[in-house]
Amino acid sequence: MILTTNNRLTTSWGAPVGDNQNSMTAGSKGPTLIQDVHLLEKLAHFNRERVPERVVHAKGAGAHGYFEVTNDVTKYTKAKFLSEVGKRTPIFVRFSTVAGENGSADSVRDPRGFAVKFYTEVGNYDLVGNNTPVFFIRDAIKFPDFIHTQKRHPKTHLKNPNAVWDFWSLSPESLHQVTILMSDRGIPATYRHMHGFGSHTFKWVNDNGDGVWVKYHFKTEQGIKNLTEELGTKIAGENPDYHTEDLFNSIEKGDYPAWKLYVQIMPMEDADTYRFDPFDVTKVWSQKDYPLIEVGRMVLDRNPENYFAEVEQATFSPGTLVPGIDVSPDKMLQGRLFAYHDAHRYRVGANHQALPINRARNEVRNYQRDGQMRFDNNGGGSVYYEPNSFNGPTETADNKPASFTVSGMADSVSFDHNDHYTQAGDLYRLLCEEERTRLVKNIVGAMMPVENEEIKLRQIGHFYKADPEYGICVAEGLGLQIPQKVR
Repeated sequence: MILTTNNRLTTSWGAPVGDNQNSMTAGSKGPTLIQDVHLLEKLAHFNRERVPERVVHAKGAGAHGYFEVTNDVTKYTKAKFLSEVGKRTPIFVRFSTVAGENGSADSVRDPRGFAVKFYTEVGNYDLVGNNTPVFFIRDAIKFPDFIHTQKRHPKTHLKNPNAVWDFWSLSPESLHQVTILMSDRGIPATYRHMHGFGSHTFKWVNDNGDGVWVKYHFKTEQGIKNLTEELGTKIAGENPDYHTEDLFNSIEKGDYPAWKLYVQIMPMEDADTYRFDPFDVTKVWSQKDYPLIEVGRMVLDRNPENYFAEVEQATFSPGTLVPGIDVSPDKMLQGRLFAYHDAHRYRVGANHQALPINRARNEVRNYQRDGQMRFDNNGGGSVYYEPNSFNGPTETADNKPASFTVSGMADSVSFDHNDHYTQAGDLYRLLCEEERTRLVKNIVGAMMPVENEEIKLRQIGHFYKADPEYGICVAEGLGLQIPQKVR
């Protein structure tokens, strides 16, 4: 059998390999010789095949597709990929669980990450959200502590419900998200059967420089479907990759999942007078006040060819923006603008943006050079600093972010609005009786292992303040009484 050049096994530096079945030894019984550089290279590369997993959102699945504009929104934003009805933009989407490790089960009670990368003609735009419209906390300074409570105890290496409920009971702003998480929506049936949200408030700016505040809503066309706690646990034991498998198989057989994108638009001046802080990510805007406006349709129609290259190495950040879309003063968002890019530089490398899955479709021109894993021509011999006299790339003033007014004393301050109960109570009352029964059952089951009664009573107090029935039902389920001071 004669091998062609294309079929020859080579080392990573391209030299042909003579024997890939037997290591080089001193005689048939060894020992192994260190001069077997092919063996050393194989073992060394194998040791490094896993990049550090994401601190959060470690377990996930992804797919390629397109986004098509279905409604004219140019009066709100100059973003080019939204510039005309019918315009299509290629996308890559990654869905994920939040707290679990890379090998954890898909069907656990946990929020789901919902990250979309738009490959626009003027650079990539990342919309990095969840399948819930709110979050547990509203200030990024609390994020490391919150995530620590979701991870394993440093001594037992077991999940720690004491830490989870201790943190939540001491952080009443979490109540809205906790109610969603413990409801039927806490375990989506599949990635295809859940909505997605940008969660944060962002800013859109039009060609005239006029801005509006915006929230994103992806509505699944497959319909909402959820799993009960019992079924989710059963699937976790039988097929822990259930959601990953479902997404891949549905696309493979041509059953392409789709979502409609809507936005809520708030005039800039309303932010000063709205009854909830519009930049508080633990709150929603009423759709009666700011109705949903259709923007477009997202379709996933192609599976990755290689999971590691396209899903594991995909990097998203809410700071990956394009002209026409900007950020808001949301304190959680402000922290994420740093943390996400920094996590990718640590996990994947300083040049993660140059990897094929992350690379912009338009030409990238800047003065960044060198760094680990620089695999293109590194700018060649072109000018590598700015300003310069050699016709290097320069800024374009019309793409400068719109200015905005800031004022106030520099200090570590809390939010002005601290009503953590109204929206959580509204959500509880919106549920039907069967849904409320399951919500309470899920909460009681999750809180039962908590050893400290004070933590339980503190959390029950939050439920009671949201709705007395809510608190009483949880207390009864745990065999406790509502504290008199709460009543």
